[in-house]
Amino acid sequence: MSERKRGWGEFLLDQRAFVALIVLVIVFSLLSDNFLDPSNLVTMTRHVAYNAILALGMLLVITTAGIDLSIGSTVGLSGVVAGLLLQGWELSLFDTTAYPAVWVVVVISLAIGAAVGALNGILITRFNVAPFIATLGTMYIARGAALLISDGATFPRLQGDPALGNTGFDFFGTGRPLGIPTAIWIMVVFAILIGLLMTRTRFGRWVYATGGNERAADLAGVPVRVVKMRVYMISGVCAAMAGLIIASELTSAAPQTGNTFELNAIAAVVIGGASLAGGRGTVKGALIGAFVIGFLSDGLVMVGVSSFWQMVIKGLVIVLAVMLDRGQERLKEARAAAAAAQSLRKDLAAATPPSTSHHER
Repeated sequence: MSERKRGWGEFLLDQRAFVALIVLVIVFSLLSDNFLDPSNLVTMTRHVAYNAILALGMLLVITTAGIDLSIGSTVGLSGVVAGLLLQGWELSLFDTTAYPAVWVVVVISLAIGAAVGALNGILITRFNVAPFIATLGTMYIARGAALLISDGATFPRLQGDPALGNTGFDFFGTGRPLGIPTAIWIMVVFAILIGLLMTRTRFGRWVYATGGNERAADLAGVPVRVVKMRVYMISGVCAAMAGLIIASELTSAAPQTGNTFELNAIAAVVIGGASLAGGRGTVKGALIGAFVIGFLSDGLVMVGVSSFWQMVIKGLVIVLAVMLDRGQERLKEARAAAAAAQSLRKDLAAATPPSTSHHER
């Protein structure tokens, strides 16, 4: 294989998420006349927004070689908390019902997400529970808490009441500043903030160092426990924000909301080129991965594919993404080993004096 072919092959492998997105756009635009309609693209991007926000939080966790299975349940819990507060919080001790302003509802809901993330961080860093097990446990805890708070019911009519001063919650789901849905603006803001966090701050370098080699990072003075705690809290806040957007869009909050959303987030991050082993991942890749998952889901609906087949196809895409990731890792390992072997041969050749033969007559 020539160097040029190998270079192109590696380039396409590195950019597999973008290539997949282009292929999806071409295929679905051929199968559906409305796929590239501007209004439809905006609608699909709005659908992508909350999955992208979840993927951004998951990106930080996976970059540290962790996993967060609790974000889907956190989506449901934050929405239920918002619904409870907007419907009125009965304070039996004072014999009154409190109706907080929307900004108070948002802050409390985001704090709930951070609390779930903090619980994950404590279990992982203080009690040395494996991230998969810790977040699996909190996934059930958060979902159970949402069901307990709502008694298994849905909180409807979250528009608020002007007389109570708690209107404006629908802005997150249906607002359109400058003609663009609010959810897209929130996605952009989160992407910029997390992008700057990962590329322009010391904390971002700590995240990559922790995922690349946790033991070496610890010996180098990186506060590994603090880093892990913070990334799980950020992931929880991202999940809570997604929950608020969905509850606002539906003008109702159900405890079942967010079921399996964690799988979409993991898929988006892996499709975007992050390594499940940690140490590698970018905001750009996570966003493109979220668009791949979102456009695939909406495109399959538009062309009339059965919801059962949609699950099969999405599962195949996730498996293929992981296989490509492992293939890329093996390719890099093989090239590194070959380079090391070649360097060793050169060193040995330089250290060995040339042999000479003397023929005496």
